[in-house]
Amino acid sequence: MPRKKEVIGGNIVKFDAVVLGSGPAGEGAAMKLAKAGKRVAIVDVRDQLGGNCAHVGTIPSKALRQTVSSIIRYQRDPMFQKVGEWKQFTMKQVLRNAHKVIQQQVDTHTRFYDRNKIEVFHGRAYIQDKNTVLIFGQDGIKDSIICKQIVIATGSRPYQPKELDFNHPRVFDSDKILDLDYAIHKIIIYGAGVIGCEYASIFIGLDHKVDLINTQHKLLSYLDDEIADALSYHLREQGVLIRHNEQIDRLETFDDHVVMHLLSGKKIKADAILWCNGRSGNTDGLGLENVGLVPNSRGQLMVNDQYQTEVDNIYAAGDVIGWPSLASAAYDQGRCAGANMVGEKNVKPIKDVPTGIYTIPEISSIGKTEQQLTDEKVPYEVGQASFRHLARAQITGDTVGELKILFHRDTLEVLGIHCFGNNAAEIIHIGQVVMHSPDNTLKYFVETTFNYPTMAEAYRVAALNGMNRLF
Repeated sequence: MPRKKEVIGGNIVKFDAVVLGSGPAGEGAAMKLAKAGKRVAIVDVRDQLGGNCAHVGTIPSKALRQTVSSIIRYQRDPMFQKVGEWKQFTMKQVLRNAHKVIQQQVDTHTRFYDRNKIEVFHGRAYIQDKNTVLIFGQDGIKDSIICKQIVIATGSRPYQPKELDFNHPRVFDSDKILDLDYAIHKIIIYGAGVIGCEYASIFIGLDHKVDLINTQHKLLSYLDDEIADALSYHLREQGVLIRHNEQIDRLETFDDHVVMHLLSGKKIKADAILWCNGRSGNTDGLGLENVGLVPNSRGQLMVNDQYQTEVDNIYAAGDVIGWPSLASAAYDQGRCAGANMVGEKNVKPIKDVPTGIYTIPEISSIGKTEQQLTDEKVPYEVGQASFRHLARAQITGDTVGELKILFHRDTLEVLGIHCFGNNAAEIIHIGQVVMHSPDNTLKYFVETTFNYPTMAEAYRVAALNGMNRLF
């Protein structure tokens, strides 16, 4: 059971630290503080724990992706091609499994807080001063928390330009799209970042027509060029129409469709639009002005390497501080913030984060790209393994993709790993471990026996391919 509140007057309660937000960053910070013996409270605006990650972000979107990926796999298998009625399903119907996963996640994380004796408050948090947090319910202030330290881990939300009416039933952002409850045939996705590309692959997998509007000159330009090109080719191969270097002029909405006008003069008609162009930190209404904190134009807070804001006892972590806006990094950022708050020494900030993009198929990478190594004049070489040549890929039918290892041609140090294909986000961690080991060398993959058949075997194939290029 949670610890008994220390009541010091009415609904006033006292804790060592209060964490705002129960997503990955908030949970990471709260658990670290509790393990260090601190009296910890966590505040979440929802009635259930888990934050945006569990309710509208990572968990439901990836569960949706898994369902669509399974449908695609069944459709290409001659034994199961009679399964065809899925094309008539609405998003809500496809998301039924996701709702089960969400509840399982909520139950799991609730047990974590109970087990670590962390007090949970539900309501809207408002920072009255650097040591006081008020919690509002529908009927006003429910509780006042006196605390020594505060962690802001309130996450982010989709950026909504004022020019678009997001209350219209055919205008969606990446949170609202999960409630799409009518059949569509064509959708416009504006913004070809990670979320836009993920949903493009999901909707094309559901056999919808997709126009992907990219404001940049290429998809995900921070990726290795070959991987970005592979994604672009695959999406086009599946039927996605990608329009680069385009900007919205205006959007017309009707009862049964939308029409997007682009600055280039183009007009696009579709059943709905999904806006995926940026996110904003959830800092509105927190009372930051009371402690002198000013978010940037996207609602994000600046922190130092200790995840400390300009106010010495207030820390922040996760999407609310911007890069890299990944659930994986957010949890570690929260733990780092907690470690610094309890005085641990030599706590390293989270810098080297693997990229995980859950398109169909996935993308994951860590380390340098070819362009970065070329710009730095590093003498590197490339080892490649095409998934279509791997026995495991041929068995599962997941033959699209490749693994690429970049390594120093003289020292054989692994400098970067880039993967495009099914389970890329899992495969990448084998290389990550080698890159971070004291004996980082390509020889590890050559001298290590891998189970056969596995996708992990791609490392041995790629390493041998790279060694054969040396002279």
